[in-house]
Amino acid sequence: MFNYIFGLFSNDMGIDLGTASVLVFIKGQNIVLREPSVVAMERDTKRVLAIGMEAKKMLGKTPANIIAVRPLRNGVIADFEATEKMIRYFIRKVHKKRTLLHPRIVIGVPSGITEVERRAVRESAEQAGAREVYLIDEPMAAAIGAGIQIQEPEGSMIVDIGGGTTEVAIISLGGMVIAKSLDIAGDKMDEAIVQYFRRKYNLTIGENTAEVVKMKIGSVFPLEEELSVDVKGRDLLTGLPKTVNISSEEVRVALSEPIKKITEIVKNVLEETPAELSADLIDRGIILSGGGSLVKGLPDLLSKETELPVNRADDPLGCVAKGTGSYLDELDNIKNSRKRRM
Repeated sequence: MFNYIFGLFSNDMGIDLGTASVLVFIKGQNIVLREPSVVAMERDTKRVLAIGMEAKKMLGKTPANIIAVRPLRNGVIADFEATEKMIRYFIRKVHKKRTLLHPRIVIGVPSGITEVERRAVRESAEQAGAREVYLIDEPMAAAIGAGIQIQEPEGSMIVDIGGGTTEVAIISLGGMVIAKSLDIAGDKMDEAIVQYFRRKYNLTIGENTAEVVKMKIGSVFPLEEELSVDVKGRDLLTGLPKTVNISSEEVRVALSEPIKKITEIVKNVLEETPAELSADLIDRGIILSGGGSLVKGLPDLLSKETELPVNRADDPLGCVAKGTGSYLDELDNIKNSRKRRM
């Protein structure tokens, strides 16, 4: 009876709790929130000043008494307290600040995290007010959200490139036959761009600027028409503000190392794939999801390296969140089938 009463006040949620951003799926409403996973707080008291988009604007710009942090690193919790406050904030935000809400929550997590890390995710959501917490591996959630028919007796391959991790999996008959997780993804691409500016131009730029450069002109395969953009930062030699013009060819050089590692893990998974499932991929190809997959030319590069067709999902950023939402429906189906058997 207690859970039934709480259920009347709850809207079940699916959460893509990513290193770079948080997406929230509300049952019956689709994705209702997309915000950066950043928390700004007072350094000494730890009092939260801003969460999400407002906090991201503060990255690299805060005075000494304020810190802006990403509570998740490489897909796992680095700051438990900040993560709990962030989840609580997003629960209240999507439910219009109503407090008598204790939803069931499904959270996508990297396939390679430990049981201790899984428990930390579950406990942070419970402390934030969740009635029940379920975890689903991100490759599986991404595959479901991308529209892959995971129950079929045929092999499908998903490559989910998020902010902190790249998840690669072969899926068949509703399970992951092979799954590998790499702690190199969108954030490492941004770091590579920051280091490139430092080495070549003696220019210091922030991670927000690096991300903008990546999304505007970043590419990993030659473009029909190469692009360029002006980038502002601080000259390391003079300490003064400075602007340089950078081309997409240069960004391609900057991104070469993290992209090489991502390509290698995709190949490693293919090498370990059973022959029958490998044969399926010749026709079905590889599906890309996650924000990191939006870098220009990535499908072309992976297709060249693997000799397989490679396509992005229709909504790469929303795949994991949508997959968690579908998992909510599956939970209801399981419970209903159990009731019928009783």
